[in-house]
Amino acid sequence: MTTQMIIRIDPEVKSRLNKLARVEGKTTSQMVRDLIENYIKERDIATYVDDLWNRIGEKLTAKKVKPWDITKAIKEVREKRR
Repeated sequence: MTTQMIIRIDPEVKSRLNKLARVEGKTTSQMVRDLIENYIKERDIATYVDDLWNRIGEKLTAKKVKPWDITKAIKEVREKRR
């Protein structure tokens, strides 16, 4: 379900946004939704951390690293610190 949001915007900015939306084949509402979603994604630390873990996992998988290899490496580092 969606909800409506009313904002005030300079007429010139609105006109330029409308033109850009048409060029991209989107509605102005789609453009605003996309901009807001991207803004939140860029600033949401939880999303950033999740993405970081996913990228790390993909790289480790590509290198054929197994979970027990990671556990072993963590234990070795912790033992060296003692």
